[in-house]
Amino acid sequence: MNSEMEKVFNFIDGHASKLQKEQDLPYLESLLETTETWLDGHIEPDGQAGKEDVRKAIQLAVLKGMKEHVQPHHQMTPDALGLLVGYLVELFVKEKEFTLLDPALGTGNLLLTVMNYLDGRITGAGVEIDDLLIRLAASTSDLTEQPVTFYRQDALQPLLIDPVDAVVADLPVGYYPDEEVAGTYELKAEEGMSYAHHLFIEQALKHTVDGGYLFFVIPKALFESPQASQLHTFLKKTAYIQSVMELPESLFKNSAFAKGILVLQKKKEGVKAPKEVLLARVPNMSNAQSMAKFFSQVSQWFKENKQ
Repeated sequence: MNSEMEKVFNFIDGHASKLQKEQDLPYLESLLETTETWLDGHIEPDGQAGKEDVRKAIQLAVLKGMKEHVQPHHQMTPDALGLLVGYLVELFVKEKEFTLLDPALGTGNLLLTVMNYLDGRITGAGVEIDDLLIRLAASTSDLTEQPVTFYRQDALQPLLIDPVDAVVADLPVGYYPDEEVAGTYELKAEEGMSYAHHLFIEQALKHTVDGGYLFFVIPKALFESPQASQLHTFLKKTAYIQSVMELPESLFKNSAFAKGILVLQKKKEGVKAPKEVLLARVPNMSNAQSMAKFFSQVSQWFKENKQ
């Protein structure tokens, strides 16, 4: 841990643990109360912490709280992965200032990692149904001084959000329980329940400007599932696949939950598909030499296909 981030974490954790004990609260709730008290100016850490120190410290505390109170949908996007998505957003999105939506916000870690990485260029929007998670995301965005508008709702219900320039999302994987809402989507299952991750892709494309980019963290087997052919047909009609990347299994506790990255560009008149899709395997992210080689290959592909 770097010292400023460690100071902020110890400050947050100390206050949250004290509240947890005094008020018999779950850790995540005492953490939320701590961040809100900090925002109100009643407490603050020593030192000169930067935006990334604050984000990382809060997310470290969130991780601590999630270990105590595990729910399957409370899984945080790893930092290394968030930074890789930030790099890809910077590579593809050329507007000096742009809007970015995360329809599967959680505690906001992925969105705020990308916003901090491209500090000053992004106006964000996030959708999350869980009240505690969205309030933690809102506190973190205020403490890191990032402009985000939050929508507390089921992201697959109709969204009152203007189309954005780009989307990032760590897709929730599984079946979507509301069959009536699923029935309004092209990617609804022909029989039985629909995949939530497919519906999220369709919803995100609906809320992206023509020619805009979408960066999804996807289940590794996205294109091998029983409903994959339906997804292929839909993507062929609505978007150009730019890249499919396989992520190192070391990023995930269980290789069964290994993921990849899918980069799409929504179709637009005058926009062409890349000459070839960038198919890549991301190396071990702690190996600087392998990562340098990987970035150089991505850069080369971009020159040949996008410029």
